[in-house]
Amino acid sequence: MLKGLGQLGDMAKMMKTAQEMQAKMAQLQDDLTRITVEGASGAGLVTATATAKGELKSLSIDPSIFSSDDKEMVEDLILAAVKDAQAKAAERSQQEMSRLTEGLGLPAGMKLPF
Repeated sequence: MLKGLGQLGDMAKMMKTAQEMQAKMAQLQDDLTRITVEGASGAGLVTATATAKGELKSLSIDPSIFSSDDKEMVEDLILAAVKDAQAKAAERSQQEMSRLTEGLGLPAGMKLPF
């Protein structure tokens, strides 16, 4: 089709690849809102569920930890579970992004989107 056009053919191929990549990135962003991860603290007494984009979806607290004397401990457990879920969300997001960009020949560890 573009045979014999030299660099113009290469440019068309590059543009097509960029468009395909853009469509895949849009799909991945959509997928990340449906993938969920779970973070926990206190040996599972507090669990937090988040999307792979880091949006907190639910929080579960075992009733056995409620005591007026342990208010700070409960707050710490909740914070730890949420942070764990966010860390797992970021890791999962990066894994999904790496799968998408594997075939592009980008340097290892390059974070996208830019």
